[in-house]
Amino acid sequence: MSHKPLTPGITTAIIGSQWGDEGKGKIIDLLAKEADIIARYNGGSNAGHTIVVGDEKYAFHLIPSGILYPKTTCLIGNGVVIHLPSFFDELKQLEEKGIDCKGRILISDRAHLLFNFHQTADGLKELQLSTSQSAIGTTKKGIGPCYSSKSSRSGLRVGDLKSFSNFSERFMRLVQDQQRLFDNFFINAEEELNRYKDYASIIDEYIVDSITYLNNALKEGKKVLVEGANATMLDLDFGTYPYVTSSSCTVGGACTGLGISPHKIGAIIGIAKAYVTRVGAGPFPSIDHGPDGDWIRKIGREVGTTTGRPRDCGWLDMVQLKYAHDVNGFTSIAVLKLDVLSGLKEVKIALAYKKGGKVLNSFPSSVADFSDVEVQYENFPGWTEDISKVRNFSDLPTNAQKYINRIEELLGVPIGWIGVGPKRDDIILHHI
Repeated sequence: MSHKPLTPGITTAIIGSQWGDEGKGKIIDLLAKEADIIARYNGGSNAGHTIVVGDEKYAFHLIPSGILYPKTTCLIGNGVVIHLPSFFDELKQLEEKGIDCKGRILISDRAHLLFNFHQTADGLKELQLSTSQSAIGTTKKGIGPCYSSKSSRSGLRVGDLKSFSNFSERFMRLVQDQQRLFDNFFINAEEELNRYKDYASIIDEYIVDSITYLNNALKEGKKVLVEGANATMLDLDFGTYPYVTSSSCTVGGACTGLGISPHKIGAIIGIAKAYVTRVGAGPFPSIDHGPDGDWIRKIGREVGTTTGRPRDCGWLDMVQLKYAHDVNGFTSIAVLKLDVLSGLKEVKIALAYKKGGKVLNSFPSSVADFSDVEVQYENFPGWTEDISKVRNFSDLPTNAQKYINRIEELLGVPIGWIGVGPKRDDIILHHI
């Protein structure tokens, strides 16, 4: 299978265009075979990519999925918050499946460390919010509390493990800060500190000055693929705040999360499903509460890779997708899981939001603005054929072609890839 090659000395960014779980890992995996470096720039173990190779399924949370290709180096950037127990567990699982990771995974010395007590704090905060029915629906992986430590300048970074005496002093101050947040918040500081003393003795081979490493690689003409976690509508600034994650998921986050200049980003590929899903609380205008939504959830196996939670399902939302394009400037998009819609009598695209009888001229910034929003749809006849073996656009059912063409027309961005099944090669190369 051939496709447009990555550009030497420039990065290609893969960005989720909806509320996450779009299938970014599939496109990353497709392009990774040509990449010298795969660089992750945000989030933590709250993210999840699933790759199916033959009969083997790989679930990724921290380690970039490009590790499946033996010549690729994987970099965890400074914008990521890393829970080392999860990292080493994931590493062990990959090695048990025969993936040679030796010398191929690097961690930025500036990446912040996420501790077990951050995860406990995350759960306690959700419990507090749930009493007022305002819970965010987080993964409880400690992401928000860790980024809070970073923003308050009390956090610890991977590079701090090189001087463990200084690390220990700052760790104890961080523990005290955390214990002041909640009543009866017990932290076994000694046990946690001993764990990280062990990590300090083995982590050195992974630590790198990622800013120098990545920029030098680009100067040398290396092909770099940039991997975003979560998605545009979960971005801390541009998502449906406060029902968002705690990092910058959009293309701007690639610059701050890796230490690269904007002019070093070339192609920006947005990833979308042929429909929309969301997990957790927050606005979802095009949600379908009826049998079609249930069909999509069942056929699409819409359960979270990280949490196992069932996802809410609905129709492709062009208002939201155009907003994501405005924020990121997609040069092309991938529309995945088109096969899930096979068998539906009718499929839809959300074209506009109306409120008080008037069409909204922008994507709402406040959760309150979503109340009483009426969604205007364009309806399309469905198709019944199994499309999982289709590899050419012209071989798709006519109604499926019309659906894809309409998405491309409305968004004004070429569709480069169309996903037609869960396996690695279940893809149609379109306008590439």
